[in-house]
Amino acid sequence: MQGTCPNLTLPEAHAYGAPFPDASYKAGVRRFPEMVMTAANMEGVAISKRAVEYLSNAWQGQSFMAVGMRDPVLGPSVMVTLRGVIRGCPALLEIADGGHFLQEWGGPVAEAALRHWGDIK
Repeated sequence: MQGTCPNLTLPEAHAYGAPFPDASYKAGVRRFPEMVMTAANMEGVAISKRAVEYLSNAWQGQSFMAVGMRDPVLGPSVMVTLRGVIRGCPALLEIADGGHFLQEWGGPVAEAALRHWGDIK
């Protein structure tokens, strides 16, 4: 487990697995990839298309996105594509050593977001 995230200690890394006594308790996590919509007739496709349409054309708000450059699930290419869908989305905050769970880099991400929203200089 050491090395999964450079900012985590070994006990912290083990804490991610703590609620699961054995692999049988991770069935939901293992099932999740099968739930990703890959065909036009799958449940959720229509609402996802409406969300893309809204974010691309009707969205009037501000946005902020951070991406872990080592995220094996939603890495840079997926996030760049998503950024292109969101109207007016600024450049991504890239966390070079960041993985899928950027909360481990909470300080830098939170500070960048606060600067973006104008809450700190």
